[in-house]
Amino acid sequence: SAKLLNSEDHTEQIWRSRVRSLCSVGWDKRQQLVSSTMCTHQFKSICFQATRRALSYWSHRTGSLAKPESISSVCAVRLMSIDSGGGDSGHPPERIPRAGKYRSAWTILKEEMEGIGTMKPPGTVVPRETDVLIVGGGVIGSAVAYWIKERSPKGSNVVVVERDPVYTRASTMLSAGGIRHQFSIPENVQLSLFATEFFTNIKEHLSVIHESPPDIGFNHQGYLFLAPPRDAELMIENVKMQNELGAKIAFLTKSQLAQKYPWLNLDGVECGSLGLEGEGWIDPWSLLRALKQKNISLGTKYIHGELFDFEFLTQQDHGAGDRNLRLDSGVIRTKDGREHEIRFSVVVNCAGPWAADVAEMAKIGLGDEELVYPLPVEPRKRFVYVTHCPDGPMLDFPFLVDPSGFYVRREGYGGNYIVGKSPACEEDEPDIGNFEVDYDMYDEQIWPDLAKRIPAFNNSKMKSAWAGYYEYNTFDQNLVTGPHPYHRQMMFACGLSGHGLQHSIGVGRGVSEMILDTDYQTIDLTRFHFDRFINSTAIEEQKIV
Repeated sequence: SAKLLNSEDHTEQIWRSRVRSLCSVGWDKRQQLVSSTMCTHQFKSICFQATRRALSYWSHRTGSLAKPESISSVCAVRLMSIDSGGGDSGHPPERIPRAGKYRSAWTILKEEMEGIGTMKPPGTVVPRETDVLIVGGGVIGSAVAYWIKERSPKGSNVVVVERDPVYTRASTMLSAGGIRHQFSIPENVQLSLFATEFFTNIKEHLSVIHESPPDIGFNHQGYLFLAPPRDAELMIENVKMQNELGAKIAFLTKSQLAQKYPWLNLDGVECGSLGLEGEGWIDPWSLLRALKQKNISLGTKYIHGELFDFEFLTQQDHGAGDRNLRLDSGVIRTKDGREHEIRFSVVVNCAGPWAADVAEMAKIGLGDEELVYPLPVEPRKRFVYVTHCPDGPMLDFPFLVDPSGFYVRREGYGGNYIVGKSPACEEDEPDIGNFEVDYDMYDEQIWPDLAKRIPAFNNSKMKSAWAGYYEYNTFDQNLVTGPHPYHRQMMFACGLSGHGLQHSIGVGRGVSEMILDTDYQTIDLTRFHFDRFINSTAIEEQKIV
């Protein structure tokens, strides 16, 4: 200890390391010999000397010289408080400031000493600065982090903030896990095609050394969309476009449907489209776990906390550009009640159903000029029902989407199926204040249509159900990505309205390209930028499931 204290190497990193190591040695010794007066005095002495040297060094660096006697008195009072089990006031600091703001050496030392017992100093739970701050650690936020770190593992620091680290209520975990290429917008088809390629080769992308290769349970069972006579021409056009982009979609007439699926009642159906390759469903939890595990191995830092505010620089502060306000840092509240400011270069809004709340923290929708326009994303509650049908279709059963609005797919091989449906109109939207399931919706709106389309479901019984939130873009039910026109360092990756899981990989890559290359290099997602809300240019997807 004396040798370390007498060293003349004055560098910030080494000095902070020394203070930690010296205090750790003293604390461990004190814990072992708690009744020893000698140990207590040794502990005080070591901490006093380390603090004195640290304070002197910081005073020299900041140009604010502290008198030796004032340092001694401060150290004596603080160490007496530590020795007696108390503190200044018994409460942690209200807020830990962002990088660039002054913090006393004593404050830093005290926080590090508080974390000695857990080996995780509270002051370092949230970094004081980062290159990219991602709000929302679900599958989209994790995909953004993956692509940034994959391309720039050492050149970019990435922090992901997630308030629900076990994802019990995350939209990712509560989805049906579908992957389809059958969209009416070319960019959506391209995003899904890329997702299929990625998921097929997921072991090459997300494997981590010394860990088992990821397995997301990709069931290659295509989607089957049924269309009434009025939608037949549109389906033909969509299938042509999808195949031109590389999808493998078959157009089936009514007679072909009857021959291939004899268990279907085709009343009111004119034709159908079937995915022959690359469509199906996956296990959402396995994908998210694989992404998070890979990100951590690449150096991404996941924080259990909640972003609840932003700090701004005024034009006088940043002195550049024509913007009165510039985003400077986020304020994160962790589970211990502390508030942490974290300065960033770019913040990515991946907050899913709550993305509009994050946007409002940046005054989007509450200001002037471009800030007048809000982010039109809100939570909608959706129900997924599990039903058992012992006589239902088995291995040849596709992910069926009916013209009446319900969808159904096989779940395992034991005669279980999951079923869901979106409300027909705004008035039917369920209350989002809780996670209660509306079982009457299945009995009154879903089961009659399901049993009519597939008569075998007349002999079925609902076994369970769950509710989850759906990030709904009220403007055009499509992705919102790219930078905000005012806050250029705020990126969006939200509003996907039910196809977030399958498009997360492509959207994450697109956002990383905008951050690292300032433009799209693969799939051009410019049409999905925030500007379309200002210009009132909607991008309507014909089939939202």
